[in-house]
Amino acid sequence: MITHFERNDRQILKFPAVRPCEGISPATLLESLITLSRDICNFQPRFFPTQRKNARETIRQISILSIFFEEIRDNISNISDSIFLCLSELQFTFQKIQFLLADCTREGAKLLILMKTHFVATQFRSLIRSVATALDVLPLHSIEVSLEIKELIEMVSNQARKARMEIDPEDDNAMKRVILVLNQFENKFEPDPFMIRKILAHLCIMSWAECHGESRFLDESIRVKYLDCDEREVPLLSSLLGLLNYCRGVLFEDYDDGEIDQSEGRSPHLEVLTSLNPEDFRCPISLELMTDPVTVSTGQTYDRASIQKWLKSGNFVCPKTGGKLTSTELVPNTSLRKLIEQFCAEYGVSLSKSRKKSQDTSRTILPGSPSYATAIKFLSEYLTLSLGYGTDHQKNKAAYEIRVLAKSNLFNRACLIESGSVPPLLELVDSSDPTMQENAIAALLKLAKQPRGQKSIIQNGGLNAILAVLKHGKKPESRQIAAATIFYLSSVHENRKRIGENSKTIPSLLELIKEGTPCGKKNAVVAIFALLLHHRNRQRALESGAVPILLHVLESSNRVELKNDALAVVAELADSNDGSIEILQASGLPLILRSFYSIETRAGKEYCVSILHSLCLNCGAEVVSVLSKDTSLMTALYALLTEGTSHAGRKARSLIKILHKFCETHSSQRIKEAQCSVGVW
Repeated sequence: MITHFERNDRQILKFPAVRPCEGISPATLLESLITLSRDICNFQPRFFPTQRKNARETIRQISILSIFFEEIRDNISNISDSIFLCLSELQFTFQKIQFLLADCTREGAKLLILMKTHFVATQFRSLIRSVATALDVLPLHSIEVSLEIKELIEMVSNQARKARMEIDPEDDNAMKRVILVLNQFENKFEPDPFMIRKILAHLCIMSWAECHGESRFLDESIRVKYLDCDEREVPLLSSLLGLLNYCRGVLFEDYDDGEIDQSEGRSPHLEVLTSLNPEDFRCPISLELMTDPVTVSTGQTYDRASIQKWLKSGNFVCPKTGGKLTSTELVPNTSLRKLIEQFCAEYGVSLSKSRKKSQDTSRTILPGSPSYATAIKFLSEYLTLSLGYGTDHQKNKAAYEIRVLAKSNLFNRACLIESGSVPPLLELVDSSDPTMQENAIAALLKLAKQPRGQKSIIQNGGLNAILAVLKHGKKPESRQIAAATIFYLSSVHENRKRIGENSKTIPSLLELIKEGTPCGKKNAVVAIFALLLHHRNRQRALESGAVPILLHVLESSNRVELKNDALAVVAELADSNDGSIEILQASGLPLILRSFYSIETRAGKEYCVSILHSLCLNCGAEVVSVLSKDTSLMTALYALLTEGTSHAGRKARSLIKILHKFCETHSSQRIKEAQCSVGVW
C-alpha cells in the first residue's frame, strides 16, 4: 500500500513517511517511485525563498534517479530481494524529501523556515545521505540497464555521499537580522524599518496579503502547539507572529479587505449571535461558555483557564469588579458546572467544542513572549495615532488592522484599548465612507467583548454613535455589526439599563428585524433578548411594537435559529400580563401553537410551551378554552415530558394540570347546567 499525504494533513517539518507494506508488487513499488520522482522534480528551485542551493542539488539528483527508474520499468518482475529492499528504502526517503520540499515552499511558512535554517539544512543532508546509503547496496551488476545509466547512478551515489548541503550565507544573514529585531522588541526598542524591509525582501514577502498569510499560519501553528500540549516552541512562534503583525500594520500601506472573510470563516464580515447560552454561563474574561467554573475571593466566577492566565500575568485584582483579591485560591463552582453540563446535554451543545474554543481564547490572555508583547504595544500605539492623525486611507487601514488584531486575541484587545483606540474609532463610525464606517464599527465590536472596552465605549459616549450606525448605517453589514455590539455592551447590568433607557435603542433594533439581512435580523433579536434581562426594558419593547414584529418573523422566516431566538424573546415578553395581552391581540396564539407542532428543536418547543403556559396564567379561561379544544396538544405535551428538557418538562406538566383542571371544572359546570335544565323542565 502506497500512502499519499496532502500538505495540510500534518504539522510543518514533520515527515510521516510510510514504508511499503508487505506483499506489494515490484511494479507497484516502482510506479510509486516514478510518481514521487516526478513530483519532486516539479519543484522549481527559483520559487524557494530559502534553501535554494540545497533544494536545487536534491532535485538534480532525484531527476537523474528518475531516468534509472524509467529504464528498469520493463524488467522489474524478475528483480532480487536486495534490489527490492533498496527500492523500498528509496521510496521511503523520497516521501520525506517531498515533504521537506513542500515545507520549504509552504504558503505562510517563509519566516518560520528561515528561522529553522540550520535544522532544515541538516534534514537535507540526512535525507541525501540516506539516498547514498540505499544506492551503495544496490547491486547494479545484476540489473539490465545501459552502461551510461550505471555510470550516472554511481555518480549520484558518490555525490550524495559527499554532499555538504551547507547553509546559504544570505539565509544565515537574514536569520541573524530577525534575531536582532526580536531582541530589540524584547528590550523595548522599536527596530529600524529598513532592516525589517531587508528581511521581507529576502523572503519575497512583498504585499499585505502575503504578510497576513504568514501571520495566520503562525497563529494556527501556535494553536496546534497548545492543543498538543507542546509549548516549547510557542515563544519563538509568538515572537515571529508579533513581528509579522507589526510589519503588516506599520510597513504596508495597502491592505486586502477580502482576507478577513477567510479568517473569520463567515461572509459577509459579521458575527452571528445566539440567545441560547445564558449570560451567567459565560466567563467574564473570555465571554465563552465556561467549562470549569471557579470562584475567586470577591465572589465572582470565571473559567479556570482564563483566571489562571490572568493571575499568572501578575494581576491580583478581580477582572470584573476591580477589587483586590485577598487570596489566589480558586474554589470550584460545582453547582454551576453541573448546570452548564445539564444545559449542554439538554440543548445539544458540544461541551468539548466549547472547552476547545474557551482554551483557544484563554491562551491569548498573556503574550506568548516578551518580544510579542512589545511588538503589539508599539503597533497599537501606531494604529491609534493613525486613527487620530492619519489620512483617510490611513485611518481606514488602521481600523481594519484593529479589526483583524482583536478578532480572537485577548491580549491584543487589551493593548488596543489601553492605547486609546476607542475614542478615534467612535469618531470614524460617523464617516460618510461606507467601508471606513464598517471597519470602525467592526473594530469596536471586537473591543466590546472586553470589559474595559465596554467601559471605554460607554464612558466616551459611544452608545449614540453605535445607535446611529444601527439606524442609518451605510451598509447592511454595518447595521448588523452594530446590533452585535449592542448585545455585548448589554452583557453588563448597568449598561443594559442605560442602553434600554435610550429611546432609540429598541425601536432601531426592531426596525432592523423588519428590514435587515437574515444575519442582521438574528443579531437584532438576540440584542433585544439581552436587554430584556433588565425587567423595565420589557415594557419598553412592548410599547415599541415588538410583539407583532416578532410574530411576523415566526410566520415568515424559514431559518430555524432565527425562529428559536424570536420565540425566546416572545417567551420573555409573555411573562408579564401586558405581554400576554399583546400576544393575544396580535392573534399570536394560533401561531405559537403551529410553531410548537412544526419546530423541531428542543429549545424552540420549550419556548413555545413557556409562552403557552404564560398565556394561560395571565389571560386565564380565554386561552385555556382554546387550548382545551386542541385534541393534539395533550399528546404533544405528554411526549415533551419524556423527551424534552427538565425545564420543558416542568412547564409541560404545569400546563397539563391547568388544562385538566379547566376540563374538570367545565365538565362539572355542564353537568350542573344540565341538571338545572332538567329540573326546570
